[in-house]
Amino acid sequence: MAVPDLVDTQREAASMELAPLLVREPLEAFLDEHGLGSGRLEAERIGEGHSNITFLIRRGDARAVLRRPPRPPLPPSAHDVLREARLLRALEDTPARAPRVLAVCDDESLLGVPFYVMEEKVGTVITTAVPPALDDPAGRAGIASDLISALAEVHAVDWRAAGLEGFGKPSGYCERQLRRFNGLWEVNKTREVPRVQQVAEWLASNLPESPEATIVHGDYRLGNTMVADDPPARLVAIFDWELATIGDPLADVGYLTVSWTEHDDPSDTMFSRMSAVTRQEGFPTRDELIALYEDATGRSVSNLRWYQTLAIWKAAVFMEGNYKRSLAGTTDDPYLKLFDEGVPALAEAAWAAANAPAPGS
Repeated sequence: MAVPDLVDTQREAASMELAPLLVREPLEAFLDEHGLGSGRLEAERIGEGHSNITFLIRRGDARAVLRRPPRPPLPPSAHDVLREARLLRALEDTPARAPRVLAVCDDESLLGVPFYVMEEKVGTVITTAVPPALDDPAGRAGIASDLISALAEVHAVDWRAAGLEGFGKPSGYCERQLRRFNGLWEVNKTREVPRVQQVAEWLASNLPESPEATIVHGDYRLGNTMVADDPPARLVAIFDWELATIGDPLADVGYLTVSWTEHDDPSDTMFSRMSAVTRQEGFPTRDELIALYEDATGRSVSNLRWYQTLAIWKAAVFMEGNYKRSLAGTTDDPYLKLFDEGVPALAEAAWAAANAPAPGS
């Protein structure tokens, strides 16, 4: 029997073998304290939900979005929603297109994990289809162009002035990524995948010299943004800041481009399934995306192959942790079971990226 996402009381939650994700009574009391609606709470899960979990919550006429980690146990430093909420609050008075945080809860007695509540944004998160009013070559090109403009805005934020001193170290980002994800692999792994170690060694032997540090989103792709439903094509919000830090902006460009699908790409990879919509006419190629970013920021991306390899390798490490949760029975997400074969496939894709010609060559 499927575990319900929402139950009424903490007593009911405590009697369940697998904890629910929301408990109505304590959550209603928390929302009352923050003036967020009144009356009975209703909730529905939204988004892809393979990492942190997002709910649309409603109380009377009030609507908001709640974000929480998956069920414990969790890998160290992963799924840190309090850190994510801190970043979103820091971005409120900047051009970055981030939702506004309404309330934060660090008291784990309510739901068993910390969580935060943010404003609801209106539009479409593009996964398999473009909003009808934008679904033509010009509209698709406009979406891609504004996707790059929004990323350039994030990378242009004065993160010190925004109060993010100490949020991440401005130097040594690439080395820290390797240390962190090598360590995370040791925590996450359920089997030996030699290619993961081979890619890690290649990355360590080919470290690039980073440009000046910026905010790094860490998971920047079309499916983590929302576009307005009406023309002109424009991006209204960037979501899923869980992996954000201060570091090398080219990491975002590397991830965006490997998660971007061109019309003649294979259709059986994790990234091609995530972004199959960008095969359509009007969406630019990866090289064209890179050129748009260079024009918007003035940064050279000549060593992007390293960052693309890093992005795929990190995905393998991260998804092994989600696969481990699936084996442990702490998630009912059937998608995560696919990473029995999916993680080795990602590791092979990272190795292929490491040995591919440089982008644009």
